[in-house]
Amino acid sequence: MKKNTKKPVKSAYAAAGVDIDEMDRGLKSIKKAVSGTRTPGVLSEIGSFGGLFRSPGRGQVLVASTDGVGTKLKVAHMAGRHDTVGQCLVNHCVNDILTQGATPLFFLDYIGTAHLAAPVFASVVKGMCKACRENGCALLGGETAEMPGLYPQGEYDLVGTIVGVVDEKRIVTGAKIRPGDVLIGLPSTGLQTNGYSLARKIAFEQEKMSLKDLVPGTNRTFEDVLLAVHGSFLKPVLAVRESGARIHGMAHITGGGLVDNVPRMLPKTTDAVFDRASWKVPPIFTWLQEKGRIDPMEMFRVFNMGIGYVIAVPRKDAAKALNALERAKASPIVVGAIEKGSGITRFK
Repeated sequence: MKKNTKKPVKSAYAAAGVDIDEMDRGLKSIKKAVSGTRTPGVLSEIGSFGGLFRSPGRGQVLVASTDGVGTKLKVAHMAGRHDTVGQCLVNHCVNDILTQGATPLFFLDYIGTAHLAAPVFASVVKGMCKACRENGCALLGGETAEMPGLYPQGEYDLVGTIVGVVDEKRIVTGAKIRPGDVLIGLPSTGLQTNGYSLARKIAFEQEKMSLKDLVPGTNRTFEDVLLAVHGSFLKPVLAVRESGARIHGMAHITGGGLVDNVPRMLPKTTDAVFDRASWKVPPIFTWLQEKGRIDPMEMFRVFNMGIGYVIAVPRKDAAKALNALERAKASPIVVGAIEKGSGITRFK
């Protein structure tokens, strides 16, 4: 019997740039990782049109947020390394709802690309699954869209939506913040997910650095520093809560830095006053400021400058909170205090 040596005919859709078979291969490769994020509230399997999750019950408030990774994805594309950005996305979203006292229930993702490369897709999703497991959060579903002509070839966009829950009586609004409260800073792991457009311009366009060059003043490469995982602050904050220390307000230091994010938790009659000498700014930020000739105040608005999360606690509870954070290995720093004011960030 004569063997059929003809190659499979490429579908018209694949020829136009959308390969459904490749997408199916990508989805099959991540099903086990996604199932590993399953929590008791999940009622559906991956692949349904909608994800089902059990309602948390009376007296519980849902808190939701959506965000993306931004142009950190450009660095991932340059490096051909996609194992950290999925973690960054989940952790960023976890931190956002954490500021109101919420713990995560489930997460949904969106990946848009010109052409789906199954290994890249799997790497990104496995990163999301890793972060979901670490945060006790289910990856409930998502959407992958292949749209040639809309995205640059080989690149993708990554967006996530998170839903969490908080007891109505334990919602953190910042309304209890008073003059005299202590500001505790938790160190960032680097740029987190903000300021990458400026950082890339200075490092790669202006200074012609490569990803394998060492960041001056460190023994780490630009690749490792710029692709460092945006950490989750969930466990340290839960440690403070379990210690009995009261939390009056929290701020996740994202785009806008300390200048724009901390006022989001402040009553209009108070200011957050930071002592810039209380922590050491990581070398990547001092190098960017020097090479970019950036005004110090702009640095504190574009970048987190080494402080990834801020917690406001009553002075009487500061020692208890700090002890809990130390036990959680969060390396807390007293970075300032609340004073009378008009709802802004100030530095001294």
